[in-house]
Amino acid sequence: MKRLITHELIAWKAHKNRIPLLLHGARQVGKTHIIREFGNTHYKNTAYVNLETDPIASTWFDDNINPKRIIMLLEAHIKSRIIPEETLIIFDEVQSCERALTSLKYFNENAPEYHIIAAGSLLSVAIKREKYSFPVGNVDSKTLYPFTFEEFLWAQDEDILVDEIKTAYELITPLHAALHKRATDLYRIYLIVGGMPASILEHINTGSLVTVPGVQSRIINDYIADMAKYASDSEAVRIRAAYNSVPAQLAKENRKFQYKVIQKGGSSTIFGEAIEWLETARVVNKCHCLTTPEVPLEVYKDFTNFKLYMSDTGLLTMTSRTPQEIVLNLDETANRFLDAIAENYVAQHFSACGKSLLYWRSNSKSGGQAEIDFVLQEDANIIPVEVKSGERVASRSLNVFVKKYNPPYSIRISGKNFGFENGIKSVPLYAAFCI
Repeated sequence: MKRLITHELIAWKAHKNRIPLLLHGARQVGKTHIIREFGNTHYKNTAYVNLETDPIASTWFDDNINPKRIIMLLEAHIKSRIIPEETLIIFDEVQSCERALTSLKYFNENAPEYHIIAAGSLLSVAIKREKYSFPVGNVDSKTLYPFTFEEFLWAQDEDILVDEIKTAYELITPLHAALHKRATDLYRIYLIVGGMPASILEHINTGSLVTVPGVQSRIINDYIADMAKYASDSEAVRIRAAYNSVPAQLAKENRKFQYKVIQKGGSSTIFGEAIEWLETARVVNKCHCLTTPEVPLEVYKDFTNFKLYMSDTGLLTMTSRTPQEIVLNLDETANRFLDAIAENYVAQHFSACGKSLLYWRSNSKSGGQAEIDFVLQEDANIIPVEVKSGERVASRSLNVFVKKYNPPYSIRISGKNFGFENGIKSVPLYAAFCI
């Protein structure tokens, strides 16, 4: 299954000043698969070691981490020559071995001819918790996210549909009715399956959605096991409680994260570090409120007010126990939580595209507060983005924002086809990856 990050890996390989690469990402997003496939496709051979499951390999770094010594031991281990420019060296689960992480500095300084990728599921968490020495300036870093809807369509052999969606987005012209329906149906399936590779493979191999929640439950259990492994017992309890509260947080009309939803009397003092752990582990995406929607947006973040989304929408649908038939029918009058699922889906895609997650909420309560789901910065322009789960798109909040800040145009992501009217660019939910 092809991934967008492959293009970045190819560019990394070709860069004349290439340095060791660290691949971050939550557990089960497909890091090991993509780097091994990259090695098999773009190199003559691959030297792979898993530092978590291979105790012998971990001992190589206990003493001298001179690159020549490590290469000699690795060659003996895999029983094959490691040739610069022709062999890809992979240190998997590098968070399990601090000295292996440190060795990347010396590979960059003393043996830059070797191509090395190190990957870790909870690398950032381990570095902070164990106070690892990070090789600043000696590594390149990239993050692998769950499959976007575009990648999901590729996995379904829907490459032509992807091209049609991109063309319609660029031209702002409606997609043919049959293609619009096909894309919408697949989008609804994606809300259930999500972007975790194991869930997608289960759906493809069985042609069914029935067994997908079982796969997703195992992924959640892996996350919980990681919480216990990389946190103290008391910390792990708070992390689990914060994570389990996300569906309830999103079910509120005001989706601002509230500590009291986790437990009565909850506060940032009690749960602040737990939320930071979840964000660092990349199992949630944090969306900050803006004090004012002005350029540059980054300096107007309100760090005390935020929303939390799950990093994978399929996991949200499963953990919230939203019935699959409601999602597939997508009757927007049948369940209010569908709006929250759609919003989580957009947040997931904006994160994967490298966009900062920011939203706006009016200060005035006269006549009711107005809230814009997401706010993007496009050069010197501020673009409000509103998300609707279906075709009912009337919104007072968008009108309030436009009247107050006069953006060049607005984006509405909904169940409607492409179009542009009254200063609003209509983007179907299935095309969120185009933005």
